[in-house]
Amino acid sequence: MKIDIDNNKIYEGNLVLVNNNFPLRIDKQKDLARVYSDYSDVFMKRVAVNHLNLIFDKIKCRGSIVAVSGYRDEKEQTKIYNSSLKDKGVEFTNKFVAKPYHSEHQTGLAIDLAENKDKIDFICPDFSYDGICARFRKFAPKYGFVERYPKGKEHITNIAHEPWHFRYVGYPHSKIMDMNDFTLEEYIEYIKQFSYEGEHLEIEEENKIIEVFYLRVGQDDTTQLYIPKKYIYQISGNNTDGFIITLWRDRYEKK
Repeated sequence: MKIDIDNNKIYEGNLVLVNNNFPLRIDKQKDLARVYSDYSDVFMKRVAVNHLNLIFDKIKCRGSIVAVSGYRDEKEQTKIYNSSLKDKGVEFTNKFVAKPYHSEHQTGLAIDLAENKDKIDFICPDFSYDGICARFRKFAPKYGFVERYPKGKEHITNIAHEPWHFRYVGYPHSKIMDMNDFTLEEYIEYIKQFSYEGEHLEIEEENKIIEVFYLRVGQDDTTQLYIPKKYIYQISGNNTDGFIITLWRDRYEKK
């Protein structure tokens, strides 16, 4: 089956890399859903909300963990950025608050979580590595979420350690990132060694094999991809130079 991918799709998908070097190219996000939270205006992409709810149900943390901040449009991100500059100063803001279009929150795939306490800091909420928070961290990669800004990777992400900030990247990418201690920046580069034309990264799961590989964006308006009709697949742009393709096939089925 031949698939023609619109090259503008490079800026969409669960694996888009948004940071100081790669701004988000989309103004408004679609298909948003409300996150269960004591803060009633927290939204994310529906696919991320669905998987977040699965974690909450699995560890029975409703009431113990609250969602503090999810999707923010350009207007809200600008307001937060300018307010932080005024109240906290340049050094603090550069560490913890991204400029508009450079914030993961504008993707609709990022969420800030907090332990439910009487007082919660909106910018730097308390989300420890103990208790119910530790249980969330244990199950997060199984449902497509990763801690986006881990300690010791500040030189890669250019963001200070944020134990409260989680990003939905989807499965199996979350598992691969967790097993290899990858940030999203590192994962985007790692996958490039598994090219469309060459060897694919393969993960065996029960009776399925998951293949992941990289496809560089073409020079025309579309990039062509051939996938067997019987395969289930997902395509995500990386927001830099290509697409990451994920295939699911029966492990006993010949390629």
